[in-house]
Amino acid sequence: MRRLRMASAGLALAGFVSVWAGAAAAQTIQTSIPNAILIEAETGSVLFEKNSDQLVAPASLAKLMTVEVVFDQIKLGNIKLSDEFVISENAWRKGGAVSRGSTMYAALHSRVKVEDLLQGVIIQSGNDAAIALAEGIGGNEASFARIMNDRARELGLTRSHFTNAPGLPDPRMRVTMREMTRLARHIIQTYPEFYRWYAEREFTWNKIKQQNRNPLLAMGIGADGLKTGYTQEAGYGLIGSAVQNGMRLIVGVTGAKTPKERADEARKLLEWGFKSFEGRLLFPEGETIAEAKVYGGAQGRVGVAAKGAIRLMVPRGVNERLSARVVYTGPVRAPVRQGQPIGTLQVRRGDTHVLEAPVFAVENVEVGSTSQRAFDAAAELVINVFRSAAKRL
Repeated sequence: MRRLRMASAGLALAGFVSVWAGAAAAQTIQTSIPNAILIEAETGSVLFEKNSDQLVAPASLAKLMTVEVVFDQIKLGNIKLSDEFVISENAWRKGGAVSRGSTMYAALHSRVKVEDLLQGVIIQSGNDAAIALAEGIGGNEASFARIMNDRARELGLTRSHFTNAPGLPDPRMRVTMREMTRLARHIIQTYPEFYRWYAEREFTWNKIKQQNRNPLLAMGIGADGLKTGYTQEAGYGLIGSAVQNGMRLIVGVTGAKTPKERADEARKLLEWGFKSFEGRLLFPEGETIAEAKVYGGAQGRVGVAAKGAIRLMVPRGVNERLSARVVYTGPVRAPVRQGQPIGTLQVRRGDTHVLEAPVFAVENVEVGSTSQRAFDAAAELVINVFRSAAKRL
């Protein structure tokens, strides 16, 4: 059973949908990791979270954003896998063998293909490779960091901020685990031809063979990516993904005290997710989810729907109550066109934000008559006067 309620006024209006599926609470799991999240990749459903919106130092998890920028540049045709970038003295000193950090061991002043640099970053976590890519695309590290942040905003990562390509310590660089798992989901879904590198167990460069640092790959749980990280400030972190029986889960953990804790807790969360959850249909494709108020239109409201069916992962054999709302800035000014982005459907399980999806207008709404527009203007004036008075209280 679904019940639909609409907020009556306000610049940030919301439609609320209560989805009732019983009264039992969802299953829970505990983890020693201070910041963690587990999501299902197809729907983006959040299965578990703990301090997932807290800003933390990313360490080498920042390389996910670096690699995404490179993938995007390749897809746009701005660079090719066969292009060669120089290992500058800056890249060699900050990220090469002399740096004592994770490195590809690329030779100073050598020219390395983009394809090899990507594998150096993805498989070996090479800081030298990450810096070389940054300098090759942005000209210098600072310019590339701006590209990283611009791209992050395009992808909806509104809180994470990047200052360098390899993830070297910087008090200004912070991310959230929620946004990093969203980034991982985007990489998996958008670049399947490149994502395969994350599952490679080893890579050799300059006659030095290095193993993939992701501990999940050897655990026999269907893992095929993505990235580990460590600095003294960040602790041990991991963004990982695994597939079982056609379902892909993505886990994000950071702040672990040891590599073993990082690996054990990430595995525990993945195995719990595969065992405990199943998919459920919330809204069929094309179903009107809510209505948004229209200003100056031939009609006062417009229905909104998602692009496809809305599915959510829920605990197996457990009924629960979910709450959802459509959040938008409004009233929406006419004319409104079918397919026009209106707002966002947000679904919660108790206090946990479990799903978010964009919604769009289901029909056209033309500009209304002069009398209709005058009525809407007068109504909006009354609402604005009310808001102004409320602010003074």
